[in-house]
Amino acid sequence: MRGVFGLVLLVGIGLAGFAVYMAKDYIEGYQNALAAERSKGGSIDTVEIFVSKKSVKYGDQLTAKDVRLVSWPTKSVPDGAFLKPEVLFPQGFDQPRSVLRSIEPGEAILAVKLTEAGEAAGLTSLLKPGQRAFTIEVNVSSGVSGFLRPGHQVDVYWTGRVATQNRTAEVTKLIESSLPLIAIDQSANEEVLKSGIARTVTVAASAQRVAALAQAQSTGRLSLSLVGSGDAPTEEIIEVDQNALLGLAAAQAPVVQQQEQVCTTRVRRGAEVVEMQIPCTN
Repeated sequence: MRGVFGLVLLVGIGLAGFAVYMAKDYIEGYQNALAAERSKGGSIDTVEIFVSKKSVKYGDQLTAKDVRLVSWPTKSVPDGAFLKPEVLFPQGFDQPRSVLRSIEPGEAILAVKLTEAGEAAGLTSLLKPGQRAFTIEVNVSSGVSGFLRPGHQVDVYWTGRVATQNRTAEVTKLIESSLPLIAIDQSANEEVLKSGIARTVTVAASAQRVAALAQAQSTGRLSLSLVGSGDAPTEEIIEVDQNALLGLAAAQAPVVQQQEQVCTTRVRRGAEVVEMQIPCTN
């Protein structure tokens, strides 16, 4: 009896050992497979780019002590990021760049958010080659009720009186499309949060377009219309007068019928005076 019990015990121990061995082999195989899968997709190529060490706002100067290099996924590097110090500070570390838009700590520094080296944040830094700054007077109705901000684009409408052959009529016409705003009142800060109605807006345009805006502002009233983000400038000729607004046909000038001129002269025939028709000389 004791021999049978010992035999059963030995068989049980053997089966348990075999089960442990199989489980260990299965776990090791799973871990090896998992490590292989991780090695396939876990390797990410990186490159070092400059980020800000601290929060900087519009008008602040960005110096070498305000930036640091961090590893960034190569496929996710944003356009305009700086990878080399000589590109970020082309005139040396003693020539800082001014900030045009807020940059938060750890945020990638982009070229669009900075002025050129040694240049202060202001209107001149926002003008592209060939552009000029022009200021337009606005009010609560013509200035889109205070919703305009630097960086927006606007259409400019002119309203004034135009003389035609038969009459003088007031006309509203689109004269400029999708002009960029670079300043509201005296501020070029895109992130200004103050409320209120602007008195002036400043746009960037070519010298020819500035001349057209100056002429329009001196001969009529200018109104602005906010353009949606991503909308293209309109090429359509837009002009509306009262007749077009109300769907009326243009008034026809009355036709004056000219009466035929008759010229006569009096001729005496004896004791009688006769009136005779003669050709008109005038």
